Amino acid sequence: MRFFIVDDDEAIRSMLSEIIEDNDLGEVVGEADNGASVDAPLLAMKRVDILLIDLLMPLRDGIETVQAIQPAFAGRIVMLSQVENKEMIASAYQLGIHYYITKPINRIEVLSILKNVLEHVRLQKTIRSIEQNLFALTTGQTASPHAAPSCKRSTLRSAGQFLLAELGMIGESGGKDLLDILEFLFQHQEAHPLDYEFPALKDMFSHVAMKRLQLSDAEHSEVKKECKALEQRIRRAIFQGLNHLTCLGVTDYSNPKFEEYAPKFFDFSQVRKSMQTLQTEDKLSISDTHINSKKFIKVLFLEAQKR
Repeated sequence: MRFFIVDDDEAIRSMLSEIIEDNDLGEVVGEADNGASVDAPLLAMKRVDILLIDLLMPLRDGIETVQAIQPAFAGRIVMLSQVENKEMIASAYQLGIHYYITKPINRIEVLSILKNVLEHVRLQKTIRSIEQNLFALTTGQTASPHAAPSCKRSTLRSAGQFLLAELGMIGESGGKDLLDILEFLFQHQEAHPLDYEFPALKDMFSHVAMKRLQLSDAEHSEVKKECKALEQRIRRAIFQGLNHLTCLGVTDYSNPKFEEYAPKFFDFSQVRKSMQTLQTEDKLSISDTHINSKKFIKVLFLEAQKR
């Protein structure tokens, strides 16, 4: 599941992220320190399933933010607050907030509530899958569960090549690895049209490695060696993409490519850190850069599907 956290307290955001990731509840795809930084298009772009939002924040509080994103946002909403005013809590529930977590944060309470939310989201997806099957049976047409349009494998690879060129990565050895992974993701999605879950990095790397080496055993020593090499090539390629976009942003913050791709493929905090490094005339170092390969691959796949 995909979480987005909005809270003006960085320590709270960090604690919630840790609870989510340490307990394998899903991944945190974005954070904000104020409701004014959040809108429905942002949540849609990040495909957020569950929004955790603080009630009291400067500029725009949780109630106002929830009002602003509805009815466009269809995910689940969990409110966080120290305030225990019954009327305020009732107002929050009337707006469509599904759960309420009191501060100070209690890990056991948070874990219990988020597990309940996840169960409801999964049930909702199951019902949607059943409805799609019924639709297919009664009309003879397949209702796609994905917002992105379907595309042929060759079209997807071409779109991937275009995006890598836009990101300044097309000449990197890891570029071919990323294109091969796009093909694997296309096949995986076609094979699981109604219950598609994005594969783990290990599965992506293993599939591409086994196909290249023409081996069927993921535990084979040569496969493991190729997976490691593939991972490093992809990290270097993604780092090159970050470096390319950062250079564009430092030169011209309103550069169209920078504005379009930087916030999609990379965390804002990392882009800002990289820009600050370049502005001090230092060179970016891959060892000092956080590379989120899975996020990059996800965005690349989704963007390639749209083209």
